[in-house]
Amino acid sequence: MPQVVVRDLSDDQRMALMKMRRSVADCMTLPYHDDYFLLRWLRARNFDPVAAEKMLRASMKWRESWGVETIQDWPTPEVFKHYYPCGVCGFDKDGSPVVVIPFSGVDIWGMLHSATKADFIKTAIKTLEKTLEIAREKSEIHNTYEATKLVGILDMSEFNLKQFAWRPAAEAVISLIQIYEANYPEILKACYIINVPKVFSLAFSVVKNFLNDYTLSKIRIFKSDPNKWKPVLLSHIPPEQLPMIYGGTLSDPDGNPRCPSKVNQGGKIPKSFYIKNQNEKDKNEEYSSVTVKKGDKLRLDYSVSEGGSFLKWGFYSDEHDIKFGIIVKDDKGKETSIIPVHRVTCNETEEIGVVSCPEPATYTVIFDNSYSYLRNKKLHYTINVVPPINGSTDVAVINSEE
Repeated sequence: MPQVVVRDLSDDQRMALMKMRRSVADCMTLPYHDDYFLLRWLRARNFDPVAAEKMLRASMKWRESWGVETIQDWPTPEVFKHYYPCGVCGFDKDGSPVVVIPFSGVDIWGMLHSATKADFIKTAIKTLEKTLEIAREKSEIHNTYEATKLVGILDMSEFNLKQFAWRPAAEAVISLIQIYEANYPEILKACYIINVPKVFSLAFSVVKNFLNDYTLSKIRIFKSDPNKWKPVLLSHIPPEQLPMIYGGTLSDPDGNPRCPSKVNQGGKIPKSFYIKNQNEKDKNEEYSSVTVKKGDKLRLDYSVSEGGSFLKWGFYSDEHDIKFGIIVKDDKGKETSIIPVHRVTCNETEEIGVVSCPEPATYTVIFDNSYSYLRNKKLHYTINVVPPINGSTDVAVINSEE
């Protein structure tokens, strides 16, 4: 990696770099932990070395808690190998990897019913880390810092807002954005969002609240007019590095202009991948089973001893719906409903969710069949208290209720 050109920095910025270099020397353990790496964190915190150090150390703890340094050894769930829509199609004129995400192939409902939210996030982290590794290798070849950054093409053709209005999907996407902003500052060179439908503006008005000014400044949005966005892409990306569908000359050996050999196109996930439909033997090892009798309720108490923990659940019934809710009782005995008891069609799809536990308390999960006078309900559930993770992004409630 070329050394930092200090003449491009002001005196105050050079001083901030020197201070941070000394204060985080214990963190600089990898080959790419150089001055350019430190400048990413400094720029993200307006060259405040104290704030930049705090951000970097929090990220280091986050990386440790998620096992990021060894994440390439983590076995990606089978569903993501086939249906995670993303890929590097080539490189721009500076050698930066060009990442394509075809939203027409995003089945986030299917993904979150076929794997846990943690697996979904971990797959995204693994994909990003692999792309950054490619970028660093290219930067050595091109001897330029610009190659360490990424270029994104988000193809919003057939964008389905309904999928992302589903609460677990929205929470998962927001969690990914927050993880990105907290742990990957200044890695985005450019992002081209193309073929956007009218409904996209509503989604983006929510998402942009979680993006910092640097990220927003790198985003360019285009409607479904190739005459507008193709020239822009080709002005930065050689045609032989860009799929034909986006104006380049790149195609698969069979002539496919979308280059699925390089960019996984995703698609509708078969229900055979859904957790509810997976091997019952495996499920029985994780799930408890109980019959909630007609006219009765099941109350399950979980003691949370450490603030910042999480209560995670997943459940489904063999037939018919059931009511579900959660209440919390503090050390003074005061009860508060955090998820009101409501009917869920867990006989159709598994109900999954997470709630954050900011203070020590007793959390009571309620399965209510009191409204049924005719049917008992066979229920299968897994509920766990997860200790806090340093540097993680807390989400108040993540529930698969639509």
